[in-house]
Amino acid sequence: MTWRLIGALAGLTLFSLACGAMRGAAATGSAAEEGHPLIGAPAPSFDLPSPNGERTISLVRFAGKPVVIDFWATWCTPCRSSFPAYQRIADRYGSKVTVIGISVDEGTGSIPKFARETGARFPLAWDEGQIVAKSYQPPTMPTSYVVDASGIVRFVHSGFYAGEEPQLESELDGLLK
Repeated sequence: MTWRLIGALAGLTLFSLACGAMRGAAATGSAAEEGHPLIGAPAPSFDLPSPNGERTISLVRFAGKPVVIDFWATWCTPCRSSFPAYQRIADRYGSKVTVIGISVDEGTGSIPKFARETGARFPLAWDEGQIVAKSYQPPTMPTSYVVDASGIVRFVHSGFYAGEEPQLESELDGLLK
């Protein structure tokens, strides 16, 4: 075996393990993570371009109300399921809550198509080089962070599963009281 073949096999193995972990998180119905290091801490600030570069999506712009920050990618199957749910949440709460989708894709080319296909109208940003993702440390794709009106991360959801909306809505309702 050549080193090139060994490297390719190692990469394929790591990719398979990562995909399996993502499928496992989505399939097992992972609830809010209690051990994530950001829970109870200020949400890291960010200023990211929209996929078309026409505007900047900034966390401080939405200060004073709860925000759901979702890290996702166009190649992520559970992300495709989560977007319609997050759009329903954005529609239900209107201006009281903001949902922001942060793409960790390598480029912006497929983001607009993904948004159209999933019906997403909430703000989308592109994290070129995954700099902001490094500060949030999402354990899998997708991972969402529920941030309260004072900017503190209260809940972290690793993966996405059908039926997760009521839990998210309950958390948001609690933050709006």
